[in-house]
Amino acid sequence: MSLYPSLEDLKVDKVIQAQTAFSSNPANPAILSEASAPIPQDASLYPRLYPELSQYMGLSLNEEEIQRNLQVTAAPQSQGQQLVTRPSTVNYMVAPVTGNDVGLLRAEIKQGLREVILCKDQDGKIGLRLKSVDNGIFVQLVQANSPASLAGLRFGDQILQISGENCAGWSSDKAHKVLKQASGERIPMIVRDRPFERIIVMHKDSTGHVGFIFKNGKITSIVKDSSAARNGLLTEHNICEINGQNVIGLKDPQVADILATAGNVVTITVMPSHIYEYIIKRMASNIMKSLMDHSIPEV
Repeated sequence: MSLYPSLEDLKVDKVIQAQTAFSSNPANPAILSEASAPIPQDASLYPRLYPELSQYMGLSLNEEEIQRNLQVTAAPQSQGQQLVTRPSTVNYMVAPVTGNDVGLLRAEIKQGLREVILCKDQDGKIGLRLKSVDNGIFVQLVQANSPASLAGLRFGDQILQISGENCAGWSSDKAHKVLKQASGERIPMIVRDRPFERIIVMHKDSTGHVGFIFKNGKITSIVKDSSAARNGLLTEHNICEINGQNVIGLKDPQVADILATAGNVVTITVMPSHIYEYIIKRMASNIMKSLMDHSIPEV
C-alpha cells in the first residue's frame, strides 16, 4: 500500500472539492467560466466598460459650453474668401481654422501629375536649373520672367519626363543637356508638385508673431504654446515660400518683412533642411537672390 495518494486520486479529490464549492457558492468566479456566469437582470447596476463622453478627461459638451468656448461663425463669402469671427480669449482653440485663405490657395501643393509645355526665349533659354536628387530630377532654380516661371514651375518640383523621355537616373548634367538640345518651340514636361515640401497655416498672436525663430532661412526654434507649435511646425526645416511667394535667397530681414506684412493668417511652405541644402549646393547666394523668381503667384 502506497504512503502517497495516486495522481488519479488527486484528480478525483479536486473534482469533489469543486462540486462542493459550487453548491455552496454558485457565483464563485474562481469556479465558474465566463460562459456559465449568470447574466445580471439589470445591467445598469454594473459599471460601464467605458465612461460617458461627458466624463472623459472632464470634457463637457453641453450646448452652453460649445457656444461659450468654441463659437466660430461663418460670414458671407466675398471673392472666394471665408471670414470668421472668434472669441477674444487667448486659448480659444487648439489650432486655427483653415479654409479659402488666399495665401493657402497660392501655396497649395497639388497631388498627382501635370503637364507643362515650355518654349525657349529669343536667347534660346527657358530660365530653369535642375538638380539630381536620389535618382530623380528636381527644379533648383526658376528665373524670374522666364518661360519656366510663366509655365508655373517652382523650386522643388520634380521633373518626371522631358520631351517624352523618363528622367529617372539622370544626372544634373544630362538633364541640362537634354534641355539644351530640345526644340525651342515646344518642350513638354511631366511634373510632380514639390514632393519634398509641405505647408503649415498659422495665426498671428496679439504681438503679430506666429511663434518660430529662423536663421538664414532655417527654422531653429519653436515658441511653446504658439500657433507654430500647435500646428506642427518643425525645426531643421527651411522656409521656401510665405503665402506662396518664393523667399529662397532673400536675407533674413527681407523674409521677416514679408512675414510682418503677410496678414493675420500666414501659410509657409517648408522643406527638410538636409534636402534643401543638397538641392542648393554649389549655387551662389547672389544667383538665388538676383535670378530666383520671387513674384507673388496668381490664384
